Amino acid sequence: MNKDHSTKPEIDNHTGVETTGHEWDGIKELNNPLPRWWLWIFYACCVWSVVYWIFMPSWPGINSHLRGTRNHSDRANVAAALETLKDVRKVNAQRLLAVGSVAEIEQDPELLQFAITAGHSAFGDNCATCHGTGGGGFKGYPNLNDDVWLWGGSLAQIKQTITYGIRNGHDQARTSQMPAFGDQNILNRDQINDMTSYVEYLAGQKTVAPEIIARVVPVYQAQCVSCHGAAGTGDRTQGAPNLTDAEWLYGGSREEIRAQIIHGRNGVMPVWGERLDEATITALAVYVHTLGGGE
Repeated sequence: MNKDHSTKPEIDNHTGVETTGHEWDGIKELNNPLPRWWLWIFYACCVWSVVYWIFMPSWPGINSHLRGTRNHSDRANVAAALETLKDVRKVNAQRLLAVGSVAEIEQDPELLQFAITAGHSAFGDNCATCHGTGGGGFKGYPNLNDDVWLWGGSLAQIKQTITYGIRNGHDQARTSQMPAFGDQNILNRDQINDMTSYVEYLAGQKTVAPEIIARVVPVYQAQCVSCHGAAGTGDRTQGAPNLTDAEWLYGGSREEIRAQIIHGRNGVMPVWGERLDEATITALAVYVHTLGGGE
């Protein structure tokens, strides 16, 4: 007796469609065909993949990969694009080095845009760590967005500062030295307290008793006038801050002013001229000049 192992496909009673025979919690899967548009897209992708394998790099090998008949290389394309960009930048860099002031650069919108873009990029790579992404600075690191310049705010002066830095040991670095009047026992505690009050007075932060002024003015004249001037307005040739404005590198509270008098903190800026080319430094100087308004 022969046994018929064939079975008829099950038909769903509600839709009249064959089922796959799969069932989950009483729910049966219908054996509907895939949409034609989906099938055509699938077949097209298969054909496209074969064409891609022929023309473009694809299958990896042990030591290399299938390079394709076009011998295409994104790495080579990027390298070529970078060389083209260098050539374009070289032309603009030469033009940038030929001008002597921001006013001249501003007369050429294309050159100004190049300088600001290149300067912004270089600033983000080299300067933002200390001065902040937008140049706002931090305590001990100058704010480049204001119009306060310790060493001058012309393009040439900013470029000089960037090129050789500050207090880094280079022969042409900007150099100034704030003595540690407390740590070096130049002034005693009472004199430091009086000097703190006098600096607050110069900055217009408080009213100081006449007897304190009488005591501290001779000390100020003996210790501070040579750098900050008799009126406390500072000296850019020495990088000595103006004590009469409201700008404070290390903070303007009484305790912060007192700490600066006691410890004489002096920041250091690197010699960027040994790391960056002249065109990049010029672009940086233009960018910094535009941040703070320049001079």
